[in-house]
Amino acid sequence: MNIKKIILMRHGESKWNQLNKFTGWKDIKLSEKGKKEALDAAKLLKKNNFSFDIAFTSLLQRAIKTTYIILSYLNCMWIPVYKSWKLNERNYGSLEGLNKEETIKKYGKRQVQLWRRSFKIFPPSLNIKEFNNLKSDQKYKKLKENEIPTSESLEKTFNRVIPFWKLKIIPQLKKNKNIIIVAHGNSLRALIKYLNKINDTDITDLDISTGSPIVYEFSGTNKPIKYYYL
Repeated sequence: MNIKKIILMRHGESKWNQLNKFTGWKDIKLSEKGKKEALDAAKLLKKNNFSFDIAFTSLLQRAIKTTYIILSYLNCMWIPVYKSWKLNERNYGSLEGLNKEETIKKYGKRQVQLWRRSFKIFPPSLNIKEFNNLKSDQKYKKLKENEIPTSESLEKTFNRVIPFWKLKIIPQLKKNKNIIIVAHGNSLRALIKYLNKINDTDITDLDISTGSPIVYEFSGTNKPIKYYYL
């Protein structure tokens, strides 16, 4: 069987991951540990003879920086890198910037777990000021107002990630391109939910580590077979 492989990867640790804060669409830099995670991932990919023809990432610098650290180490800086808001992390609304442990103390563990892991439940929305700040961000100037979220469930994230997968990434897979996707915990959870047909309940158990390459195998007919950490 002709097996095709795509690398999926969550960005390296960000400064807010380090501080245990909800990050979402906030454009936070990698921590020093996060930069090392990206470099270690690159070394692991090289050791396993991975090279790439095309890369996909979000509009958030923690994912973009991770992508370029990997491509630089692999001497692939010249390949096309497609950046899209559709691969952004889930928008956590007014939770963004809050410490997760403090949020648990305020709202209770069960409620915070629902906000973080459930498929359909939305976190509290951004207020008007926060939404206007997001709307005025240069990264999103081409988006229609109704495309900019005030908060997202995993389901809403799923509904932007999967059309992007079908429209932009599958055609490259069909051309037998070597692909790396560097994104975020929830955009990757949405993609893996779709590819593995994980139900709305079981998806709550899926967590994705920062800076760890995931190999996704596809058949010659582009059907997903399995995935595993490298």
